[in-house]
Amino acid sequence: MSSSPERERESRVDVANTATVSDNFQTSKKKRSNSDVTEYPRRRATIACQICRLRKTRCNGARPKCQLCTDLDADCVYREPGIKLDAGDKLIIERLNRIEGLLQSSLAGQAALSSLSSTSPATSNDTNIGGDDAPVKTSTAVIMPGRTSVVGLASWANPPTSISTMPKLHTTPALHLLQWPLIRDLVAGPYDPHTLLQLEMAREPLRMRATGGLNLANATIYIKAFFQRVNVWYACVNPYTWPQYYRIAVSLDFREGPESCLALLILALGCASQCGSISSVPPDKEAPGLPYFAAAWSLLPIVMMRNSVLAAQCIILASAYLFYLVRPLEAWTLLSSASLKLQLLFGNSSRVPLQWRELSVRVYWNALLYESDLLAELDLPHSGIVHFEELVDLPGGFEEDEDEDEDEEVEDEPREIKIGSEPVGRDELWYFLAEIALRRLLNRVSHMIYQKDRPPTLGSLGPIVSELDFQLSQWYENLPQPIQFPLSHTPVSNSVQTVLRLRYFACRTIIYRPYILAVLESEQASSDPVVKERCRRCLEATLRQLENITSHREGHLPYLWQGALSMVSQTLLIMGATMSPALSVLLPPASQVDRIISEVAAEVERYAHLAPSLKLSAEIIRDAERRRQICLRSTVKRG
Repeated sequence: MSSSPERERESRVDVANTATVSDNFQTSKKKRSNSDVTEYPRRRATIACQICRLRKTRCNGARPKCQLCTDLDADCVYREPGIKLDAGDKLIIERLNRIEGLLQSSLAGQAALSSLSSTSPATSNDTNIGGDDAPVKTSTAVIMPGRTSVVGLASWANPPTSISTMPKLHTTPALHLLQWPLIRDLVAGPYDPHTLLQLEMAREPLRMRATGGLNLANATIYIKAFFQRVNVWYACVNPYTWPQYYRIAVSLDFREGPESCLALLILALGCASQCGSISSVPPDKEAPGLPYFAAAWSLLPIVMMRNSVLAAQCIILASAYLFYLVRPLEAWTLLSSASLKLQLLFGNSSRVPLQWRELSVRVYWNALLYESDLLAELDLPHSGIVHFEELVDLPGGFEEDEDEDEDEEVEDEPREIKIGSEPVGRDELWYFLAEIALRRLLNRVSHMIYQKDRPPTLGSLGPIVSELDFQLSQWYENLPQPIQFPLSHTPVSNSVQTVLRLRYFACRTIIYRPYILAVLESEQASSDPVVKERCRRCLEATLRQLENITSHREGHLPYLWQGALSMVSQTLLIMGATMSPALSVLLPPASQVDRIISEVAAEVERYAHLAPSLKLSAEIIRDAERRRQICLRSTVKRG
């Protein structure tokens, strides 16, 4: 089946998500209807087989073959329950089937002229790029009168899970690059991604001192800071109803209840945001906001016993503070608890009251986003929350409570906090919706390129990379103006734009990264102009992410650990490229590359005291750079 470019572009779900995201980003106090919030294509459950889905024709659902497949004498395959294909996923599958089907049909047709064999011959482009122990993939096409069946493409036509899900076994992590040719010669130890997990598992638990009383003198400042600097990343606290919870917390003297826990976590995160990156806090000093977090932590066990949206919200904010403290494994533990609560709540729509629906959606996407971030670097169990992705809407707008008494005051409450007359902050969805779309694309990249058991060959990689890069470009072009960052080297002062730009170049790097591996494995691969050009794009995106290393601090509240590992990954990639004659010519002058590597090493060293995994990362970069310089000097002497 073929379709026009216009229909192809319209069918991409994530492109549509970002195209209409500006409608969602309005900061109206009233919650809009679903039709006003977004124009996203609604996903409907059907019993249509794959052929009818791709042809967009009505399927009669007959088993084992529907009427259309019977007429076409085609294999009739029904999607198994739980396997999700959105419009964008189906488009990718369709295009891959069409491109590879035509290729394989052509190869088989040529082979049929010289022999009766229907097996397509191996080509020089069938080099496997997934690792030394991965099997080489081949495909066959069986040509029959009136029927073409492409064998070997079942992984695209019938994927085991949604391609927007992080695979359980993948080669995306930063330390996986230490197994690449040339790069592995730069380190002494047999490091792999499991090393980071083992270090975090053996880490000393977080110690918090018991506090006699809470200092609420700066409560108003911290609350305002939360809504200005924290809620923009998580978007999971309603600024219109927040004063109600604070009033309840004050009445309980912050000693019990989920409202008190929520208020304390907001104070902790607001205080933390006032002090900038935690990497600048001396190791012997108490982390900003820790007394509030310790008080919230004492309430959390009872809150966690509740299966409510408010309990899940508290868990998400507690994990947010743990991310700030650079404690990824503890954050994952809490996220897993929130995930189970959300799965229980979403298991039956009646379990989430109408007034909690929007908050439950925000909490859900937070859990999914940050679990995906952790799964990208650590081999952790999947919570299963992704299986509810089709059932959960995208965030809309929070409702303003119209029943609130504007004149009501509560003793001991900071006077600057308005009770109903004005919200304490804005309901900003700009970053949150953009990150949802980008995170799904990042998961798709890992699923389609980096699965250990199904790595693409160099020959089959082309259409996949082209499609993913196109989707990334569409994501960028459809960002609303307030958060659309310049692609040029122009610095930006907006922290949201800065973080999105870093995430954009990180995504572009991993899309093209397999071509770097192909050249590191065989310099001859660079003789192909397409391979060389895609290596250039990868290295360019990598350098753009590292050119102003201090800009990464803008995202340190939610992303210090993830950002540090991304820097390590990109730096190892650049180091390996400098060791390759074919790749080194694509890099800037050696002095500029040396400066970038030196700046990354110094920056990661600043984080070393925050987590054992980051301490090891700093050691790896430092050791690798020392060995790289020795290798380069010896090469010059031999030359």
